[in-house]
Amino acid sequence: MNGLSKALFIAAVCLMAFSPPAAKADDPAYLTLGAGWFDFNRKKDQGGEFRLEYRSNYKLWELKPFATLAVASNGMTFMGAGVLMDIYFGRRWVVTPSFAPTWWRGKTSKLDMGHAIEFRSQLELAYRFDDRTRLGLSVSHYSNASLGDTNPGTETIMLNYSIPFSKIARKFN
Repeated sequence: MNGLSKALFIAAVCLMAFSPPAAKADDPAYLTLGAGWFDFNRKKDQGGEFRLEYRSNYKLWELKPFATLAVASNGMTFMGAGVLMDIYFGRRWVVTPSFAPTWWRGKTSKLDMGHAIEFRSQLELAYRFDDRTRLGLSVSHYSNASLGDTNPGTETIMLNYSIPFSKIARKFN
């Protein structure tokens, strides 16, 4: 684990351990669209990253499953599924740590992630509107956890917009 992923992990644990009572709002399932800066920290093969996620409303304890697909402008793709936890600070602010194993493709001459399996850890801070849509900022770290011969890891900073899935489904009815 590098310094940034350790910091993200410690922040997530602290938020879970010391979070105030949640404003449990029984949030719906979400479709999350994200756009951001891939490899903003190490700057080996920078570019845009675009992400699509389905965030379920099903809860196992406080964890919710989600599926993710990310494409970077350098040709890399990440596809996976994992768990997240919404931690509420009042009615409006939501902190969401998440973790997902992903399948990676797209080695470039500048950045080889080192293994087909990459783990994404992420911390998101979002503002929740009255209609339950959310606008958030997240920082992600991709790493293969030393499964490969090399483990360069990389980070992404993203702007995310989460739309209740039911709102999208109503458009097609």
